[in-house]
Amino acid sequence: MASGLTPAIHEGSIDRLLGSVVIDRGLREVLLVTDPGVTAAGHSARARRSLEAAGVSVRVYDKVQSNPTNRDAQACAAAAQGVDGFVAVGGGSCIDTAKGGSFIVTNGGSMADYQGFGHAKEPLLPIVAVPTTAGTGSEVQSYTLISDDETHTKMACGAMGAMPVATVLDAELTVTMSRQQTAYTGLDAIVHAVESAVCNTRTDASTALAFEAFALLATHLLVVLENPQNLEARTRMLRGSMLAGRAIEASMLGAAHASANPLTARFGVPHGVAVATMLPHVIRFNSDDPNVAKIYTDLAAQVGRDTLDKQIEILMDHAQIESLETFGVQSDTIDELAKEASLQWTGQFNPRPVDTTAFAVLYRQVLSR
Repeated sequence: MASGLTPAIHEGSIDRLLGSVVIDRGLREVLLVTDPGVTAAGHSARARRSLEAAGVSVRVYDKVQSNPTNRDAQACAAAAQGVDGFVAVGGGSCIDTAKGGSFIVTNGGSMADYQGFGHAKEPLLPIVAVPTTAGTGSEVQSYTLISDDETHTKMACGAMGAMPVATVLDAELTVTMSRQQTAYTGLDAIVHAVESAVCNTRTDASTALAFEAFALLATHLLVVLENPQNLEARTRMLRGSMLAGRAIEASMLGAAHASANPLTARFGVPHGVAVATMLPHVIRFNSDDPNVAKIYTDLAAQVGRDTLDKQIEILMDHAQIESLETFGVQSDTIDELAKEASLQWTGQFNPRPVDTTAFAVLYRQVLSR
């Protein structure tokens, strides 16, 4: 990843923090980007009250959908005409939609124009992020993931200005997640920590972030699944997710994400389910490299386990993660899935080279369990 920047992190209630954080960034009129679920939970109203109490003029775009596409980014940009910046309240889809809207409202065109890093010629509008899930880490990343409207292929679009200028972490906002959503997003964050720890662009700094993130996430996911009201555990999950996001920003991901994306695009497998399902098989594949195997062993030791792949499977069992077959994935689609996985950007950062043949083996292992 390219920027190396980190937004200012504010931990505590959005009621007392958000308005002052936005004012301190020089923003006076913002687009509040959110989704129907966040609105129904009351979080959007809390954010708006905090902003307006500080003297910020607020417009609202509340039509964000999961796995946002270029069409969503265009709609967000249309709603943002004339504002100073964005406040994104929600999961990764809300934060990514705000980033996409910022690309288009300042630079025009479509998100396909910005694949890769640094293709925006004009500065983006500032974004303040308020994550309501402990999952994507988008609140500390300079990339947005926007899907193509037709193929649903995820486009990674990066710019220095896509990094939020500030993030407000409030664990109270994550309590309203369902058990299923808590499981899906928590497992996604765990996969982020594991893949960034071993990717071929890892550094000492990114590895340290990944290790700290994994310890927090793997320890506290089971706690919040059993006791959803445990705010201390929720806080640690939110912090772990943020640290995993920083680890990605400082390094990258790998084959679990590359193989997961076609499952989501073709069959609608939730992202957290897809990456978690693929990860144990990717761990075993990558463990042929002794240096990578040592990192996996060290990660597992942090939570008292001998093997990391088994630890991930234990977490999946507790989270009651559905099989791929539940979503209609069948063995006769393996060749096409493998071909699509081999074209995913993240695959090139896997510590062992992966190609169509390797991905086909991974899918076959999953579906033959």
